Amino acid sequence: MSAMAITLYGIPNCDTVKKARTWLAAQGVDYTFHDFKKQGVPPDHLDRWAASPEGRKLLNRQGTTWRKLDAAVQEGAADAAGARALMLAQPSVIKRPVVEWGPGFVTVGFDPEVFTGALRDFPG
Repeated sequence: MSAMAITLYGIPNCDTVKKARTWLAAQGVDYTFHDFKKQGVPPDHLDRWAASPEGRKLLNRQGTTWRKLDAAVQEGAADAAGARALMLAQPSVIKRPVVEWGPGFVTVGFDPEVFTGALRDFPG
């Protein structure tokens, strides 16, 4: 399918990332995978994601990594600058996957209905 420039960001052993990758493959969608663990979080992309409507979802305060953080570190992420620094330093606190579908359109997390809409709205 796909002349789109879709990039899926995440961690390969994350169950939600696995589901998203399986779903995309089942739809015949070509995409690039960016591994946070090996390639890090691109700061300029993080800034765009944070500025998007999905930006409020980026810092995963329900995940295991967040719960393991010291209270002082959690408090330091209360503002945008602190949250950004934490996400750059510890990519595992980012809700996954982050998908760039097309110019200016980003999703955070996996929802088949949202993914279907993204494929419809950004056909390449």
